Amino acid sequence: MIKMSVYYPADGGSRFDHHYYRTRHLPLIRERLGDACLRYEIDRGVAGGEAGSAPAFVAACHVYAPTLEAFREAFGPHRAEIVADVANYTDIAPIVQISEVVGG
Repeated sequence: MIKMSVYYPADGGSRFDHHYYRTRHLPLIRERLGDACLRYEIDRGVAGGEAGSAPAFVAACHVYAPTLEAFREAFGPHRAEIVADVANYTDIAPIVQISEVVGG
């Protein structure tokens, strides 16, 4: 299984609409990926590692797929639509990582 994670760094002044992200953007991804989306999770940053510190990321999502090939095959045809939707909820440049899930 693989996990595509998208992190949105907290820089103190950027816009991020958590409601839109949760109710529109991630459901759009799930719909477009179909069976290649096993599940997804959404994180909302609340604090950093030190008491009283700000979170490093305002938000993140993790999309799980059976294989990298299945994910790429399902995501590819919808990439432009999904990327274009980002402007509807944020102006933060995301950091993307695809990982193999090896435990859990």
